[in-house]
Amino acid sequence: MRTRGDQGGGGGGSRTRRPPRPTRDHARNAAFDVVRAVDERDAYANLLLPRLLRDRGIKGRDAALATELAYGTLRGLGTYDAVIEMCSDRVPDPDVRDALRLGAHQLLRMRVPPHAAVGTTVDLVRLRIGAGAAKFVNAVLRKIGSRTLEEWVPIIAPDPADDPVGHLAIAYGHPRWIVSAFRDALGGPDEMPDLLDADNARPLVTLVARPGRSSVEELEAVGALPARYSPYAAYLREGDPGQIEAVAETRAAVQDEASQLVALALTRVPLEGDGDELWLDMCAGPGGKAGLLDAIATHGDLAGLSEEAGERAPAPGPVAFPGGARLVAADVQQHRARLVWQTTRDAAVLTADGLEPAWRPGVFDRVMLDAPCTGLGALRRRPEARWRRDPHGIAELGKLQRRLLGTALDAVRPGGVVAYVTCSPHLAETRVVVGDVVARRSDVEQLDARAYLPEADGLGDGPHAQFWPHRHGTDAMFLALLRKRPQA
Repeated sequence: MRTRGDQGGGGGGSRTRRPPRPTRDHARNAAFDVVRAVDERDAYANLLLPRLLRDRGIKGRDAALATELAYGTLRGLGTYDAVIEMCSDRVPDPDVRDALRLGAHQLLRMRVPPHAAVGTTVDLVRLRIGAGAAKFVNAVLRKIGSRTLEEWVPIIAPDPADDPVGHLAIAYGHPRWIVSAFRDALGGPDEMPDLLDADNARPLVTLVARPGRSSVEELEAVGALPARYSPYAAYLREGDPGQIEAVAETRAAVQDEASQLVALALTRVPLEGDGDELWLDMCAGPGGKAGLLDAIATHGDLAGLSEEAGERAPAPGPVAFPGGARLVAADVQQHRARLVWQTTRDAAVLTADGLEPAWRPGVFDRVMLDAPCTGLGALRRRPEARWRRDPHGIAELGKLQRRLLGTALDAVRPGGVVAYVTCSPHLAETRVVVGDVVARRSDVEQLDARAYLPEADGLGDGPHAQFWPHRHGTDAMFLALLRKRPQA
């Protein structure tokens, strides 16, 4: 992964004498190894870092520091590379460049004192690369630390009056095409700084207590806090969620709050005609939404239930699903289908291609289509994804999304409902896809998805619902609800 030139050419140096060996800094070494693996081998930080922390026994504050260093550095590569280029008289070797990126993140976006940010990075380079490289890194970081990020931005970024998109791209560390896509989805530039800033913030770990199997109260008992929107969500302030008993037993899980709410919305739509017994999650892997749908299908939507009356407490919004349905969960990839099988209890799990259905048409009452997408709505959690994605594959992805939505609508019975979901706000993956499919079919009506999400406001003008990191503190999840109408 490269955001600027790939060529080497300096900063490595040679070791002329062996300096005193610095104390090993476990957190910074782990962060450096993650950034190197992402840069050199296209590794995934969200998979690699937890394993490194576990294998090396890094816990508590050191684990939090390593996470912020690795994730924050990867989010801000575009900005940091522009500053490094301005402060260096040569193109650093890749390993030196990654160390400079770590140092720049500490200097420009963390509360690490400048002398500590420079000193610990220089020690890391001396230990891992060499003495000559350490001298080079020391000189460059001192130049970087001579200004704040706010002072650097006018120097490294285009004038916002001449190139507002380019200015935001450099100032907030996002590729230009993603900034343009977000601005189009928001309908203008006014909220862009808030959105991009939220996209660079470390997200809370959000848990879901699957109804009938766990509860928010159980999660609170181990230190979690009740969430803002979803009645089944809780925020984990610190610690490894895998160590929580309910998570280890798949009675609870890690799941973004917007992901929970779009699944809940599907279960809240009243159906036309008889029967609400068979649901389908068509692209179910790795199983987050399937796990919640499986629990609701079996046990019902238990939020707001009175223990004394056993009935839903009076409240505005949709009526809770009472339970008694069966979920079929399918994924085209066997390893993803296996993950779904591991996280669900009562669902029938299939390895099946949604484009070549293994089921008869018109047999499901509710269908969840969490369509394959660019994942631009989850850049907070996958920090390197913004630099790996490019706009060239969106057209082909859109074709796949249209075909899958068509087969989802074929799978649902007349009077049933389909939820079309993407973890991306890109118009070509959201409103355009839904609009094209609905325009071609006479048996489909689009419902106002916001009506089934009474917990949240700021979801857009409708009829779709769009979550945003800066408005809701969630991933940028998109939801459209489509009802299958009987043919005349």
